[in-house]
Amino acid sequence: MSFGDPNNPYGQQQPPQPPQGQPGYGYPQQAPQGIPPQGQPGYGYPQQPGQPPYGAMPPAPGTLQANNGYINVAGLGTVEVATMGRRFGARLIDGLVIGVLYSILSAIGVASAFGASKSIKDCTGMDYASSAYQSCVNEQAQAAGGVIATFFGVILVFFVATLLYEWLMIAFVGATVGKLALGLKVVKENTGQVPGVGGGFIRWIIPMVGAFLCGIGQLLVYLSPFFDNSGKLQGWHDRAAGTIVVKK
Repeated sequence: MSFGDPNNPYGQQQPPQPPQGQPGYGYPQQAPQGIPPQGQPGYGYPQQPGQPPYGAMPPAPGTLQANNGYINVAGLGTVEVATMGRRFGARLIDGLVIGVLYSILSAIGVASAFGASKSIKDCTGMDYASSAYQSCVNEQAQAAGGVIATFFGVILVFFVATLLYEWLMIAFVGATVGKLALGLKVVKENTGQVPGVGGGFIRWIIPMVGAFLCGIGQLLVYLSPFFDNSGKLQGWHDRAAGTIVVKK
């Protein structure tokens, strides 16, 4: 008959102890202090910014984050929607760039027109029935046609330059000089990529069509983000091109 441990006055047997360094059967293994178990967030470990809560599904592309000005864009994650103030500032900078270009082209056009006008001969005092008078009148008509051609040529070059500036920079860079200066970018809402040739052209042509209505239509297009009740500040040209303006 065993009386147990002599140091144990009550004669109760002690439970067997597992070997040190190895978890015994029925004894849960303890995680090292300060390191949370895998798969579970430990207390005091902050969640990474921009990550959905633990166990929550990530928001779908195009989903606004609690109407706080942030939106989830495929390929970019959570980004901030560009405010109208920044977009207006970018448009002002672009206006200055285009204004400088227009001034240069206008100066070239005026110089060309002035040179053409100097070649117009004075036919006064000539005999109207003479061949010299008829020749002088023909030269006047040609010179005047040169002045008119120069005027419309400047307009055409300015139109093409504006087209290439706004269209191609948005298409391949996603931003004009003004948008680059203020940290804005135009991206496709469903991919997060730059708009490309097609998207950039659609986004450019819609305000230009509105410009034919004495500029009122163009102004309405640029103000149309204020009418967007989705919170994404998409203008009519953005909706048509499937784009959105965000902060980089």
